[in-house]
Amino acid sequence: MNFVKARPALILALVVVFLSVMDAYPCSLVDPVSSTEMVKDADAIVRGTAVEYVKRPRRFFPVWTTGEPDTTVRFKVLEVIRGTMPSELILPGYLSDSDDFNDHVPPYTFVRPNGRQGSCYANTYRLGAQFLLILKKKASGEFTVNWYGLGPVNEQLHSSSDPWLLWVREQAKKR
Repeated sequence: MNFVKARPALILALVVVFLSVMDAYPCSLVDPVSSTEMVKDADAIVRGTAVEYVKRPRRFFPVWTTGEPDTTVRFKVLEVIRGTMPSELILPGYLSDSDDFNDHVPPYTFVRPNGRQGSCYANTYRLGAQFLLILKKKASGEFTVNWYGLGPVNEQLHSSSDPWLLWVREQAKKR
């Protein structure tokens, strides 16, 4: 008898839960990544070294996200390819002791492996490694790499003569 009385409430609760659940899809794009367009649309492009945390992960129960981290990393700017940039840049991210090189052939048309884990953007940087940072200026005036989903906006470099770096330098001259 109690089940019969509770049945309408149970059905209503299930309907509310069913309608409130949002579909979760992996990151996807309508058009394929165009490295040429990405470089053309960038506000600044720099080669920099990941130096240290400015804001570290919490000591106890750190939260690592595939989205934009609340931790920040300081980069020493080694070369400005486009735009005006101070000698240091601070971006949201995590530091790691592992390499994360892009496994495609330059010019890259896809993000490095760390960015293929759900958020569309790579957010982890090897401490002491060089990265090519293709940046967009936010309304706040800060720069971000989180503007071109699944694009190679913050790729780790093998050297200062990395083929990706050389290609981006040439493309940046065309703008």
